[in-house]
Amino acid sequence: MSPAGGFEFSGSEMRRRRAEFGREMDRSGVSYALAYGANRSGSAVSWLAGWPVTREALLLVGPAPEDDVLLVSYFNHVPQARRVSVVPAAWTGASAVATALDTIASRGRVPDRIGLVGALPFDQYRLLAEQVRAVADLNPAYTRLRLVKSAEELAALQRGAELTDVAIGALAEALRPGATDHEVLAGTEHAYVSRGGLHQIHYLGISAMDDPVVSVPAQWPTGCVIRHRDIVTCEISVGAAPDYAGQVLRTFTVGAPATSLFADLHTVAAAAFDAVAARLTPGTLARDLADAAAAVIEPAGFTTIDDAVHGYGGGYLPPVVPAPGRPLAAPDLVLSAGMTLVVQPNVVTRDGRAGVQTGELLLVTEHGPQRLHAFPHGLQQAG
Repeated sequence: MSPAGGFEFSGSEMRRRRAEFGREMDRSGVSYALAYGANRSGSAVSWLAGWPVTREALLLVGPAPEDDVLLVSYFNHVPQARRVSVVPAAWTGASAVATALDTIASRGRVPDRIGLVGALPFDQYRLLAEQVRAVADLNPAYTRLRLVKSAEELAALQRGAELTDVAIGALAEALRPGATDHEVLAGTEHAYVSRGGLHQIHYLGISAMDDPVVSVPAQWPTGCVIRHRDIVTCEISVGAAPDYAGQVLRTFTVGAPATSLFADLHTVAAAAFDAVAARLTPGTLARDLADAAAAVIEPAGFTTIDDAVHGYGGGYLPPVVPAPGRPLAAPDLVLSAGMTLVVQPNVVTRDGRAGVQTGELLLVTEHGPQRLHAFPHGLQQAG
């Protein structure tokens, strides 16, 4: 059963994931692993069990699939977890880790080494470390499993892209002088929630073109009123299933054409997008993407604040290509067919006062990048 979004993964897809994760456990020499999530975050839990984390969830992954147990906090969340999860669900009790260790002990001896995925709180990690000799960090292995998408994952991302296109279309229609950012985002949310879409992000940046002070979309609305001749940047993601969302970034002017400064900024951003997207082919290195972005943006006299590229679909994934001048974490990461990345050059003036945003989610194929979105490219006028 799908909890929301209208997209349900097949049993064979869920078994594929469990088998791949099991092989990573074998490589790490662990017979048991814990996947932790809290406060609607914890992608490994939903990827392996199908349960989108609410307050807290701990997935106990055992030597065989039939040994797995999903532990869910808040007793009243357990009934839906039992309907949604592909893994038997139970209550965490007072401590998720203590309950997991008790479950393992009831089957025999607690092993000396247990694997861990997710950001376990300190008190629970200390309890785990007191009970086992070693905790194996499975986060890097899990991240690698999320980089290349299966056919069903791509279908979910395509549906997320469609819902995201609906959302940004509604946002564009709502942009008008006198509207607040709350009102704009309310219209945006209604467009996708009414179609079964899941909340991911909807960031909005509002500034006057003639006296700009905001160069990146804001993460939280503040009640800001949109005015004639404003520039509005946005970053919108809507999910078809937990962690399977599209992502579109665009810039709009309100009631007037762009000034020469913003037209220049967007011309450079569009050129940077094209330069990076052209390199989304198997075998390309992360450093090649960074070089492609910098070669367009820096000679134009601009810079960026936001990351220019990041993997997507299962978290904020590698390769993460930061703004020019900031260190690249994994320059030798190699692109493969089936990866999905957001290319999003946020080109800004060097003083950080004026900026634009453009970009979207793309699929790496043997023949180059494939669009998952249909919303038009370009700097657009609304209101």
